[in-house]
Amino acid sequence: MKETDEQLIHLYENGNDAAFDVLLERYQQVLFAYILAIVHDEDQANDYFQETFFKAITYIRSHRYSETGKFQAWLMRIARNLIIDSVRHNRPIVDIVSDKEKDALQNTVNLSVGTVEIDFHNEQTVAELADMISRLPENQQEIIRMRIYEDRSFKEIAAMTNCSINTALGRMRYAVLNLRKLAVGRELTLLPKS
Repeated sequence: MKETDEQLIHLYENGNDAAFDVLLERYQQVLFAYILAIVHDEDQANDYFQETFFKAITYIRSHRYSETGKFQAWLMRIARNLIIDSVRHNRPIVDIVSDKEKDALQNTVNLSVGTVEIDFHNEQTVAELADMISRLPENQQEIIRMRIYEDRSFKEIAAMTNCSINTALGRMRYAVLNLRKLAVGRELTLLPKS
């Protein structure tokens, strides 16, 4: 008998990684086709696809998935929201400042030039983050380096580390959770230079 999506989700919540592999196999083609139809770029679609499953893993493992009987629709909603958020984030800001106001803004040191204090603060934040990453297990350090610093897709990471995409996503999830624990009590923010 073939398990329902909800049965597979319960199995995965309880540590059965193979159950998620079945879900991935069940929906990967339709989800990828859906994303590709929106973004029209295979590399971008692959990144959104991987981020969607990473987010799904995070929700399921933290017991935040609410059963609706429509796992496929839930995945597509996650993908759609990721795409919308990305478009909003990358949308250019419309310039509505007059020339006179623009000159005044550009001549304000605090707004146009990074101050020594801001540079120092940002350097300290980056150093603290690097220290936190160095405290992670080796396989989590590797996934952070490959995903964040080298901008590799989870598919590339899985191939390069000889593991499944699910394992790569899981390592990233645990790396993020461990970094959050290490960040407790620290003020890790990057200040804008302009």
